[in-house]
Amino acid sequence: MVTRSLDKSDETPRRESLQRLTQEKTSQDSDKPKKLDWNWQGHKIRYTVAGKGQPLLLIHGFGASIGHWKKNIPVLAKEGYRVFALDLLGFGGSDKAPLDYTLELWQEQVKDFWSEHISQPTVFVGNSIGALLSLMLVTNYPEISAGGVLINCAGGLNHRPGDLNPILGLVMSGFAKLVSSPVTGKFIFNNIRRKSQIRRTLYQVYRDRNAVTDELVEMLYQPSCDDGAQKVFASVLTAPAGNSPDELLVNLQRPLLILWGEKDPWTPVTGATIYQDLAANNPDVQFQIIKNAGHCPHDENPEAVNSKILEWLPCIAAFR
Repeated sequence: MVTRSLDKSDETPRRESLQRLTQEKTSQDSDKPKKLDWNWQGHKIRYTVAGKGQPLLLIHGFGASIGHWKKNIPVLAKEGYRVFALDLLGFGGSDKAPLDYTLELWQEQVKDFWSEHISQPTVFVGNSIGALLSLMLVTNYPEISAGGVLINCAGGLNHRPGDLNPILGLVMSGFAKLVSSPVTGKFIFNNIRRKSQIRRTLYQVYRDRNAVTDELVEMLYQPSCDDGAQKVFASVLTAPAGNSPDELLVNLQRPLLILWGEKDPWTPVTGATIYQDLAANNPDVQFQIIKNAGHCPHDENPEAVNSKILEWLPCIAAFR
């Protein structure tokens, strides 16, 4: 009989897998989702999971993290759903890797996370850039998707040529070069990430200033202190816009719920006609306004957003 000694390298993936499963089980048994870590292509990715049932995967917007879903995860999990949320590479508790950041990079990250942690049709829920990523996953990979919830969906990672008037386009181009410069980039970034500046920006995009708490400001500020955060910011700011919603929606095969804060100054509801027209002609698409909310209604008016998501989710079963 031939015996083979067990190589320690064989034990490592198995041990990591068992540790991850134990962490997830502990998280599911707790009322408060825990911070868990996953290794993706050599990079640490922060995620959480709570509840049991139909899987939902929550994807945050630019500069945000898992914490931006703190008013949604417990409610959705309590209603019988297994709720995952993760920090995109470069944001939150995930590594600030020195890479060229694109929507396609994050799409690959989320798809690989789905393959390793979920592996059944999932409802992708996103805000802003996270909503655009959700739309990409739903339309590019319908086999892994049960549907999507888009909350104030961005039109691209950045502006496309022709989106801005020529003068503003030159200004934005110049600013992007300054941010990317090794001479001026760090100075500009350190000014942008000041807590007072973060609060001022939030006051622009939140309708209710009372929703702009110290905890919210801290959630956005802390990851900006990590090594590599400035280079991530510069990379994202100069990245290609990616596919537009118009291009993606051509391939839609799954139900969609589109929610829009009516007072959003960044992606105003007046620019959401593509979704409103789609909802008027496709019974599997719903478009709903969130009153008195800005760019992040899931955080500003979570009661309304949670309610509308929970009312819509049974449509997934009906669609099948």
